[in-house]
This record gives sequence, structure tokens and C-alpha cells, in this order.
Amino acid sequence: MSTHDRLTRVRGALGGLLAGAAGTLLVIMTLLVLYQVFTRYVLGTPAAFTEELVRYALIWTALLSAAYAFLHRKHMALVVLREKLPQPVRRGLIIGADVLVLAFAVVVLVIGGAALAFSARDNVSALLGVSHGLYYAIGPIAGVAITFAQVLNIWEDLTEEVSQETEGTD
Repeated sequence: MSTHDRLTRVRGALGGLLAGAAGTLLVIMTLLVLYQVFTRYVLGTPAAFTEELVRYALIWTALLSAAYAFLHRKHMALVVLREKLPQPVRRGLIIGADVLVLAFAVVVLVIGGAALAFSARDNVSALLGVSHGLYYAIGPIAGVAITFAQVLNIWEDLTEEVSQETEGTD
């Protein structure tokens, strides 16, 4: 099995994990909001905990989905200028953008996110009594996933091997 085939399998497995987690969180958020509406308008006593859970589930869903988007090169991009550039310049621009995203993921999400989660570990939410460190742990988790995705993307950029999943989508 070639390196490219192995990387494609790893990309697929990580993508499945990220999509499954984000999809599960979306279902949970939907059920929590429906429960909130039911308790507010039918029972007349709203369940306050649902608002906090939905807020943090939304943040987790957004960051997991961002990692999925980078993994499969499905993120938004303005390609009008890029498509008008000659191939060597275009390739350099793509590699440069991938390196910048990698640097952001490592410095801001992994390092900064870990520092934030660690510093907030003793703070607990008023409603649920859950550590804010747990809520903020998604920063480094998504950062590691985005870092891995960008390493794969840069590898493909440099070797000019594009997986069929990502071909023509960036």
C-alpha cells in the first residue's frame, strides 16, 4: 500500500470521526432545544440547563466542523484571483495559505487553547457545575485535528498527489 493510499484512509477515518461527532452534537442540540420549548410553553417552567448545554455544544460543533472542512478542503475560499495566476504562483499561494492555517492551528488553537482550558479548569458553570476547562478543551482538540489536516494538505501540495475526496474542491 502506498503512502498516498494510507493517507487517504487516515483522512477518511478522521473525517468520519469528526462528522460523526459533529452530527451527534447537532442531534443533541436539536433535542435540547425541543425540550426547552416544551418546558417553556407547555409546562410553563423552562429548563434553564438546556441553554448552557446548547451554547457549548454549538461551539464544539462549529470547531469540529471547521476541522472537517480543512481535512476535506471544503472550507470557503475566494478563488477568483487564484485561478487567474500562473500555475507555479498558484501552487505557492496554496502552500502558503496551508502553512498559515497550520501555524494558526498550532499556536492559537493547540497552544493557546490548551492554556485556556488548563487555566479555566477550576472555574465551574453556575447551572451545571461542570468545569469550564472541559468546555474549552475543544480548542486544542480541534487544533490537533486541523493541524493533522493541514499536514496532509501540505504533503499533497508538495507531492502533487491530491486525494479523490479533495480533488477540485478547494
